[in-house]
Amino acid sequence: MKQTLVFGNIITMDEKRPFAKAALVKNGVFAYIGSAEEAKRLAAADAEVLDYGENFIYPGFLESHCHGYFAGDRAVGQANLMQVGLTDYVKYREIIKEFIAKNPQRKFYVAAGWAENEEYVTKAYLDDICSDKPLLMQTGGGHSMLLNTKALEWAGIDAAYAKKMGYDLVHVDKNGEPDGYICEAPVMELMPKLSATFEEAKNLLLAWQEIAFKNGYTAVADAGTEIFFKDSARAYHALEEEGKLKLRTYAYILTEDNVADPKAEVARVAAVRANYSGEYFHVVGIKAFLDGVTEAHTGWQNQDYADQPGYHGVERFNDHDKMVQLIAEADKEGLSVHVHSEGGGATHFMLGCIEDAEKITGDKDQRNVLAHLHFVTEEDIRRMAATGSVPAVPPLWTAAIPGFYDIEVKYVGEELASQSYPIKSFFDAGACPVFHSDYPVSPSFNIPISIYMAETRALPKGMLDGADTRHNVKEAITREQSLRALTINVAHAWHQEHRLGSIEFGKIANMTVYDCDFLHDDIEKVAQANLIATLVDGKEVYKA
Repeated sequence: MKQTLVFGNIITMDEKRPFAKAALVKNGVFAYIGSAEEAKRLAAADAEVLDYGENFIYPGFLESHCHGYFAGDRAVGQANLMQVGLTDYVKYREIIKEFIAKNPQRKFYVAAGWAENEEYVTKAYLDDICSDKPLLMQTGGGHSMLLNTKALEWAGIDAAYAKKMGYDLVHVDKNGEPDGYICEAPVMELMPKLSATFEEAKNLLLAWQEIAFKNGYTAVADAGTEIFFKDSARAYHALEEEGKLKLRTYAYILTEDNVADPKAEVARVAAVRANYSGEYFHVVGIKAFLDGVTEAHTGWQNQDYADQPGYHGVERFNDHDKMVQLIAEADKEGLSVHVHSEGGGATHFMLGCIEDAEKITGDKDQRNVLAHLHFVTEEDIRRMAATGSVPAVPPLWTAAIPGFYDIEVKYVGEELASQSYPIKSFFDAGACPVFHSDYPVSPSFNIPISIYMAETRALPKGMLDGADTRHNVKEAITREQSLRALTINVAHAWHQEHRLGSIEFGKIANMTVYDCDFLHDDIEKVAQANLIATLVDGKEVYKA
């Protein structure tokens, strides 16, 4: 029997025993948590020792909404524009040209991380950079994309396609020809065409695993596993079969907008679970897009956009009866439904569907997840708790970033913009909030800064030249609530709280070690915390 002794300042997230000095791990699970003396007495003579001294040991941190293949691809397969920060089309051009020069063998090029502003660019901008091969530039949020002329031809995006999809989603010039800008459904249709080979995809998932471990995460939810690579479930499964996958991945399988046959769709997802689920990759639900994002004018709002009267955003999955059936059929299979719900209108719609589905199923513990939640009414916050739904909230998005916040105010008005990204209200209502990063759609993937921003509702001091970015501070939460939203609450969302999320007897021995006491140290120190090690099944998978 393999045994490991772990020493340090242990914060367990177990209410019955919140602190300890040692843990004994046997065959990958916790066999004892308590004093160092007792742990030594119980351990075998040949037990491995991991002594972290005065550093702090937490349950392995959990990410509730991210995109694994996309993260790996952005890390090694695309030109990264996110290093620029705010929009800089001159700098973008330099980065893309450098990437093309270093990768002449590629048949097409993708640049990711474009931040839109009021300056409107078209295919001509990309044609000037590359005219002989397809070149695509995607926003950091992933919902909008700009294509050069070759890419439009390659993707089959012409005047007829634009007319079919609608000019809000495929922009056209004065002659009715696509000008290169697409968003939402056309982007999602295009993404699989950019896929790697199966073996390349496996390598991208391993690159993603390394990123997660280096950032202190031990398990993640892949929200829409096949959005970017249709065979991702099989790729994850193959890596597990090869013994290479150690990042526990809880998958939500993507469904189409207003899917034709919800019952058949649930059966399809159940078959994917039966074929590919194991210990380290496991299908737990279905992912749907309800809307887009406010900054692209595609978030589904409760009211019209302030700068565009008569228009309230893009409604993607908006068929009430089909969503109710999807939720009810998923419940029969022990699956939940995880939705992209950015605008308040999308959230209001989804909660109505959940309420009607619960009348059919009688199950108020299905743990359906609503992610992003940019704008939510007080009524819908209460409904979230009443239905047992899980609010997946982004603390890393809560600050008022100059430029971006100004655009938000322009689009939805000062009053609504000032109320964005509630977190505390969900806790107060009795819901079970979880943190998410949406990495790499959002570039920040940082546990200490998540905790910092959840408490301060601002960027850490020293960023953006000291600008005051505090925003909606009444929604600030405590450190203990943040730790719950990064650990045990996420395990709850996955129906895995009996195995993950706290350091308790019999649970999987996943741990994350930092040089900071997130509960008691000064908040400015929290923002500067350093990761010491990440442990999975009681073994170090990353050490600083």
